[in-house]
Amino acid sequence: MPIVVLIIIGAAAGFLATRLMRIEASIPATLLIGIVGALLGGLILRSLASVMGWMSGFVGAVLGALLVIWIWKTYLRR
Repeated sequence: MPIVVLIIIGAAAGFLATRLMRIEASIPATLLIGIVGALLGGLILRSLASVMGWMSGFVGAVLGALLVIWIWKTYLRR
């Protein structure tokens, strides 16, 4: 169940992250960025989630999506 929640949160986080980083991405790319970022951020910030609740999971998802966008822009998009 937690992975399904991370995927749903990741879709919203991907949308927010693409807007914060000011990139134009297709809807599937935005969803993929958000989902991968949510999974990464969710794993990294799992300890905070137990302390602060679901909001830290959303923050982790956004941070993870921002990291994925940075890696994508820096290394993959040339």
